[in-house]
Amino acid sequence: MQENTVIYTHGHHESVLRSHTWRTAQNSATYLLPHIKPHMHILDIGCGPGTITLDFAQLIPQGHITGIEPSPGHVLTQARETAQTRGIKNVEFRTGDIFKLEEMFGQGTFDIVHVHQVLQHIDRERVDEALVQMRAITKVGGIVAAREVDFAAMTWFPASGGMTEWADTYQVVARANGGEPDAGRRLVSWALKAGFARENITASAATWCFSTPEEREWWSKLWADRTLASNFKTTALKNGLADEEKLNRISASWTEWGKSEDGWFSVLNGEIICRVE
Repeated sequence: MQENTVIYTHGHHESVLRSHTWRTAQNSATYLLPHIKPHMHILDIGCGPGTITLDFAQLIPQGHITGIEPSPGHVLTQARETAQTRGIKNVEFRTGDIFKLEEMFGQGTFDIVHVHQVLQHIDRERVDEALVQMRAITKVGGIVAAREVDFAAMTWFPASGGMTEWADTYQVVARANGGEPDAGRRLVSWALKAGFARENITASAATWCFSTPEEREWWSKLWADRTLASNFKTTALKNGLADEEKLNRISASWTEWGKSEDGWFSVLNGEIICRVE
C-alpha cells in the first residue's frame, strides 16, 4: 500500500487548535447524535484535541470510544489531559492511520466510525480507499459517518477583495498539498466509489454562522492568525503560491472584516451517514 505523503494544510498551530477546541458534538455532529446509543463502541478518526470525542463518550456510558491521530504529539496529550479534567474514563487516544484501520482494529469492531473535517485533508485520490477501511471495521448494521466543509460554498458579507483572495489562495494551497477543499459536495460520490449502495447513504448539510460581535472577532482573528502562523503559510510560501506581502494583505482583510458591524460569514458542511450491510 502506498504511503500517504499529503501535507495537513492547517497543522496544529495554536490558531488551528483554537478552532478545534471550540467544536462540540452539539455544534459539529448533530446529524449523528440520534444514532448514538449508550452501549456503543465508536472510533473517532482525526480526533484532534478530543472535544467532540469526549462529548460522544458521555453519550455512551456503557460503551467506549477511541480517538486517533496520525502522529503523536501535543494534540493527543491535550486530548488526554482534557479527558482527565472532565473525569471521562471510557475513552482512549492513540495514533492511527486511516489507510490501515483494518490492520489496526480488525473487521466489524465498531458500531460507529466517525470523521469530522478529515477527508478533505487526505490524498484526494484515495478518499474512497479510506472509506473502504472505515466500512471494514464497522459492524454490520453500524454507521460510517462523515462531515466535511465545502470551501467554495463559504460565503460572507460585506464583499472584500482580500477575502476573495484568501478563498482563492486556500483552494490552490490545499490542492497543492494533495487534499480536496470542496469535500462537502463530494461525500456521496466518494461513498458510492467506496462501494456503499445509494439507498444506504443519507446525505444532509449544516452550517456554522459567525455574525455577532463576539463571533466575528473570534472567527476573523483565528483566520488572520492562521494566515500568518500556521502550516497554511509554510506550505504556501514553500510551493510559491503566495509571498509574505500577499499573506499579510489577506490577514489584514480578515481583521478588517471582523470589524464590520454588518459582517456575516457562513460555512457549509456536507454530511453523510452510511449504513453497513
